[in-house]
Amino acid sequence: MVFSSHLFVYYFLPLALAVYYLLPHRGRHAALTTLSYVFYGWANPAFMGLMLASTVVDYLCGRGIATGGGRGGEPIPRLAPGGPRSRRQRLFVAVSVVTNLSLLGFFKYFNFVVDNYNALLSALGLGTLEADSVLRIVLPLGISFYTFQSMSYTIDVYRGNAGALSNFVDFACYVSLFPQLVAGPIIRFSEIEEQLRGRSHTIQKFARGVAFLSVGLAKKVLLANPCGKVADTVFDAASVIPMDAWFGTLAYAFQIYFDFSGYSDMAIGLGLMLGFVFPKNFDSPYRAESITDFWRRWHISLSRWLRDYLYRPLGGNRRGRRRTYVNLGLVMLLGGLWHGAAWNFIAWGGFHGLLLALERLRGRRSLFDPLPVALQRGGTFFLVLLSWVFFRADSLGRAFQRFAEMAGLARSAPAAPLVGGVVYEPYYLLTVMAAAGIAWLAPQTWNWTRRLSAWKAATCAALFAVSLVILDTQEFNPFIYFIF
Repeated sequence: MVFSSHLFVYYFLPLALAVYYLLPHRGRHAALTTLSYVFYGWANPAFMGLMLASTVVDYLCGRGIATGGGRGGEPIPRLAPGGPRSRRQRLFVAVSVVTNLSLLGFFKYFNFVVDNYNALLSALGLGTLEADSVLRIVLPLGISFYTFQSMSYTIDVYRGNAGALSNFVDFACYVSLFPQLVAGPIIRFSEIEEQLRGRSHTIQKFARGVAFLSVGLAKKVLLANPCGKVADTVFDAASVIPMDAWFGTLAYAFQIYFDFSGYSDMAIGLGLMLGFVFPKNFDSPYRAESITDFWRRWHISLSRWLRDYLYRPLGGNRRGRRRTYVNLGLVMLLGGLWHGAAWNFIAWGGFHGLLLALERLRGRRSLFDPLPVALQRGGTFFLVLLSWVFFRADSLGRAFQRFAEMAGLARSAPAAPLVGGVVYEPYYLLTVMAAAGIAWLAPQTWNWTRRLSAWKAATCAALFAVSLVILDTQEFNPFIYFIF
């Protein structure tokens, strides 16, 4: 089930809100958990069992790490930050981390490992030793998100940054919350701990949530989907001319931004409608003045997760310059692999890791220092644009073919110019231009919705209504990050 669907907008969401607000306070988390499992299991009910297993393991590990208290639903005292930990506590956090990473590794990377193993044997002339590839593993929706989220709970409890939950339903609600379940933001337990124990429900919060939902739906339906049609037409073509290759890449840059930031807006809005305040996940990333700045603005919840649970435990920048570069490269490579089990995602992560290392090596805020800010932003966007070729291409080979076409080094097929007859229709040109203007000039949804006025409310209502009308006419409606 996706947010930009009639099933969700007309049926699931009204039902969820009605059930939530009609129930007494004590029953709301149980209701939210049930509704979230229905939301998650709508496409494949088998996925629910996997998420439940991860939830049970992490709940028990959190209880095992904590000591004392917790009877009758009382809060369990948190551990002292930085204090000594027993062997038993270290064992429980290890079980949690290993279990989550094993689930993620098996379901996300089994096919990748088998395919590459077979390709290697075939190249060595040992085809008879290839693994039987009849078994294909289906990737459960959102597993990359909820395993990271659930794992942050036991790590935060172990570090003393949060207290363990004594009530299993509360924890199951945290892991399965449908607004951010399948595509983020990645909500760390320490960010929502107090809200699980008690939160406010106000008209102002609900209204801001509706505004977030309306703007996010408009980003998705009015901008991301048309840009996606352009990108798919170009990237799926066997051959394109340079101008079309650049235009398709630009369209994809706007598709992935408005698709993912639109989903995040809707997730934050739905959370507000249920009384939860989720952290910001995007901060105008295409206005970044450096790659370092870009990663402070793009998918903020993942960037912070990788920083706090991977980069810093590896030593961060505290163990010398060489180790810092190694840590940067390793974290970005793993970040690329987190996005997808393919060599082009690893290349995408490695490219960003190299750029981050170069910025640090130069000792400057940006690779384009001391140029004017506008040129720093333009140069940074150019580098990000190149990186999206790795992200969007079907394979590493196709990515390098696209680079050759963008550079005018590839021989185009006679029919290649026909692609332009599709992608340069006025509707698509205007959409890409509008996407560019909003990405670089418009205020952020987070700031724009802080104070709602009559004209803002009218704008949100109009955007919501138009989005629903356009949604009726669109057959192309994927969420990019659902596959991660």
